[in-house]
This record gives sequence, structure tokens and C-alpha cells, in this order.
Amino acid sequence: MPSLRRIVAATDFSDFSERVVQRAAQLAKQHQAELHLLHVVRPLDLYPSLTLAPDELKHTDQDLLQTEQTRLDAMAASLVSQLGIQVRTATRLGRAHSEIAAYVQEVSADLLVAGVRGENTLMDLFLGSTVSRLLRVDICPVLIVRNPADGPYRQVLAAVDFSPVSAAVVAHALMLAGGAPMHALHVLGSEVEQRLRRAKLNQVDITCWLTKLHDDAEKQLDALLASIGKSPEVIRLIQSGFPPAAICQCIEDKQADLIVLGRHGYGGGLQDWLLGSVSKDVAFAATCDVLLISSPSGQ
Repeated sequence: MPSLRRIVAATDFSDFSERVVQRAAQLAKQHQAELHLLHVVRPLDLYPSLTLAPDELKHTDQDLLQTEQTRLDAMAASLVSQLGIQVRTATRLGRAHSEIAAYVQEVSADLLVAGVRGENTLMDLFLGSTVSRLLRVDICPVLIVRNPADGPYRQVLAAVDFSPVSAAVVAHALMLAGGAPMHALHVLGSEVEQRLRRAKLNQVDITCWLTKLHDDAEKQLDALLASIGKSPEVIRLIQSGFPPAAICQCIEDKQADLIVLGRHGYGGGLQDWLLGSVSKDVAFAATCDVLLISSPSGQ
């Protein structure tokens, strides 16, 4: 079972990033982890319209860093007072995604908590937001926060495709569920849906084939759960259909507040950015928080 020792929360002090900080702080308290609050200041020389001299740019950047560090320290002090957790703070100067990724590696973080901005999540991701850039880097698990942290996760869903990352997906889902109900979902795939449609059109009975496919998936799911230790909290689900749509529908049906899935499964990963991977599509469309896990091999 994985453990959370160090959690990094990236904040830009916006109202929306407050959800990120609160969720990260709550997880830090639940798992007795050390919380790192990180804020990245964009250097002024990245703004082409400014015409300040190099010395002026450097001086202004340093003043802004100090101001934001003071602000970050005040946030940390409030969290320590409220929750009694360990909090460290850091400010960095540079491009947000690069500095966040570097800091995560520097402190050997077990989890990065980040957020999407505003309501135009899909647009932001396609336009190269910080989150989308981070998801192209092979770092620790990334938790994308969408909803307010009004308590521990109550309904956790783990989507598995039996690729090498699936065991880690289930293990992280169990860890974050903390005893709450956890559903392990396997979607048989769009090719099954297509064959069902053809069979109906041609009036062919494929019941035996579908039953065998379902039974084989159940055996694989049982073997996967046995490999990490069976838990009475795990509920097995096997469905057919277009995987992203089936996963999102299951999120709605089970009222899940967290979906966990791999970034690089058999169906592609978030690096297949324009190829419609399952992880990318779910990250775009899910209404709940999304935890993305890299495969052990990073592939």
C-alpha cells in the first residue's frame, strides 16, 4: 500500500486554488503527512510588453518574491493553527509547470495537488495551462481538484484496464478512500460495444461470447485485487461501452467524489494529447476530483 509522507500543493492565491490548499491540507492531516505550499512567480522578463532595464526587472522580481513568500507563510500559519499539521513553504521564480515539477522532484513528493482554473477546463487544457503541462511530465501522482474539500472522500472509483499501472491505481484508491466505499471498474471497451451493435443488426446471438468475456474480466479483476490484498470495501464493476463515457457515467451513478486512473494504460495516456486517450478524456469531462497515476516503468 502506498503512503503519503510529503504532499505538494501548488497555489496562485486565487479563490479556486483555495480548494487545492484545503484538500491538500485535509489529506496531510488524514495521513500525517508534511504539506508543502508552493507558489511560482512569473518573472517580468516573460512579459514582452515590458521595457524595464534588466536591473529593474531583477529588483522588481525579488520584491514580488518576498511579498508572495510573506503571503504564503501567513497561509501556512493559519493551516498549522487550524489543523495542527506540518507545513513548509516555498516560492520560486520561473515558468509554473517547470518550477512545480522541479520542486516535486527536489522534495521527493508522494503527491502533487493542483487545480484547474475557472469553468473553462477543457479550453484551459488545450491552451496549455499549468495543469496540462504538468500532466505531460512523468512525476509523482497528480491530484486535480475541482470541488471544495468538505470532508474526506466518501465514494472513490478506480478505473483499471489491467495494464501494469492498474495495481497502483487500486492501491492509491484504497489509500485515499480510507475505509470509505471503493469501486473497482473495468470497461470491456468500445470494440465490445461495436460488436454488440453489429450482432444486433445481423441478428446474431453472441451471449456466450459476451459471458466468457465478462467472466475473464472478473478473473483478471480478482487476480488484480488479490495481488494488493483483498479488501471488503472493494466493489467490483464490469461494464461495456466507450471507456471515457462509461467511466464518467459510473462517476455520476455512484456519486463518486474521486476517480483514480492511470496516465499510461493500454488505451494510451495523457502524452497522447491529440489522440483521445481515456485518461485525457476523463480528466476533461469528470465532474469530481481526478487522481492520475504514472505506470511503474513510466511508459
